[in-house]
Amino acid sequence: MFLKPDYNLKSIYDIDLEDLKNQGIKALLFDLDSTLMASKSGKYSEETISWLKNVRKDFYVAVISNNKNPDYIEKVKSVTDFPVLFDAGKPRSKAGRIFLEKEGVDPSKSVMIGDRPLTDILFGKRLGCKTILVDSITADSEKKVVRLVRGLERLCIRR
Repeated sequence: MFLKPDYNLKSIYDIDLEDLKNQGIKALLFDLDSTLMASKSGKYSEETISWLKNVRKDFYVAVISNNKNPDYIEKVKSVTDFPVLFDAGKPRSKAGRIFLEKEGVDPSKSVMIGDRPLTDILFGKRLGCKTILVDSITADSEKKVVRLVRGLERLCIRR
């Protein structure tokens, strides 16, 4: 199925970086909210900062987000020292293609990592990237209705 990710993991911390490197992957592209940081928080946890520092030793890292709130964008930019594309329009891939071309990133040597099959995974597939679906970085504290919606969304990838 087109929405089936190449990998389905509990969290970003479960990504086998050595395996990706051995496959020739050069770039890791992340969704922002609920993937790298708590939704709408505008800050990375210390664990994520440390993990990203390690990731950046071997991979180009960028964030591709649908968020278009100017105040939030400024907040995220102030704590982020790698490229970020906001208002990406996922799952449409046009803005992503332009961004990757400008950054010199080959989608076929990239992985799109996100928490939403219908936006992040579909976007990555349309770009020609490998894809990794992760659970929300704040899964343990999300409201029941959010968990329900996430569960329903994931039903489309289990076949």
